[in-house]
Amino acid sequence: MVEIDPKRSLQMSRIRSADTKPEILVRRAIHARGFRFRLQRRDLPGRPDIVLPRHRLAIFVHGCFWHQHQGCKLASTPKTRQDYWEPKLAGNVERDARAVGALEAMGWRVQVIWECDTRKPDRLAARLDAIFSKE
Repeated sequence: MVEIDPKRSLQMSRIRSADTKPEILVRRAIHARGFRFRLQRRDLPGRPDIVLPRHRLAIFVHGCFWHQHQGCKLASTPKTRQDYWEPKLAGNVERDARAVGALEAMGWRVQVIWECDTRKPDRLAARLDAIFSKE
């Protein structure tokens, strides 16, 4: 059995699954564009972070580490306990792919906005412009 470090346990307990800083930045930017949306729709596969029902658009705001953003410096693999982290992170990526596929099969447009895109306002604005110009 692996000894659990109390400091690490405290750190991990503070990681949020909803209302994260990147998610709030995206929500504010979408709202400023005049769009109204729903949050965390439990009746949809993968429970998208932001849902625009009128536009049949589901948006996931993914953390680069937790969802392993390819080519991103924030998506590193921890050096310790790799036997734990590698299957966990790979499972997250597989679950994301299943959710996207299920939503698309239901006729939804699905977009993913990465945490690194939210760190620079101009990148986020360009990303949202690209998403909403497809309307």
